[in-house]
Amino acid sequence: MLGSALRQAVQLILGLDSEVLRIVLLSLRVSATALAFSTLMGVPLGAWLGLRRFFARRLVIAAIYTGMGFPPVVVGLAVYMLLSRSGPLGSLGWPWVPGLFTPGAMVIAQIIIATPLVAGFTMAAVMGVDPNLRQQLISLGATSWQATRAVLREARQGVVVAVVAGFGSVISEVGAVMLVGGNIEGSTRVLTTAIVLETHKGNFSLALAMGLVLLAMTFAINIAVLRLQGKAYG
Repeated sequence: MLGSALRQAVQLILGLDSEVLRIVLLSLRVSATALAFSTLMGVPLGAWLGLRRFFARRLVIAAIYTGMGFPPVVVGLAVYMLLSRSGPLGSLGWPWVPGLFTPGAMVIAQIIIATPLVAGFTMAAVMGVDPNLRQQLISLGATSWQATRAVLREARQGVVVAVVAGFGSVISEVGAVMLVGGNIEGSTRVLTTAIVLETHKGNFSLALAMGLVLLAMTFAINIAVLRLQGKAYG
């Protein structure tokens, strides 16, 4: 059974099955959009927390760490309640606020999931840089922004890992996207929710095909990270 399903799964992938391709492209579009926003917010926030000392800093860091371990299904529930017609955002009727069971709602849920991870790992990477570096650069005439850029350059490997961790958390997420997206065929069905659905239907070949694609994407991302970090394994 497994061998037959695996052969059919490979055939679906190599044959560029239209359903698999559509689901893959939607998954990439949703997760890439969420990652872009999470990176734009998380990297500056993590750098700021790593470099600055201010009142309630520990409280903010605690909130970031809490967000890193927050159950995704709870995030999905919160977004569902916000965007529902009786919710605080859904009831406003603003055109730029996405409704439930749309890719936009899934993007919002994934942003909330990924941003604490990106910020937390970036903060750890920045704090791992010699704390005297920034002060030395400023004493030599560098501006605060130039010194911060230099620190981020030194911490770039950790920042790359932060972004990859954010992507990995959203591309493999099930609960939140299923709650706010609804797993609607041709509209909000992504790789993870499709795998769950096809497995429940007994369509193991299609579920395996999408599982293999998901594994291949993860492997490709890890290879890209190793190349960016300048590491090689013989």
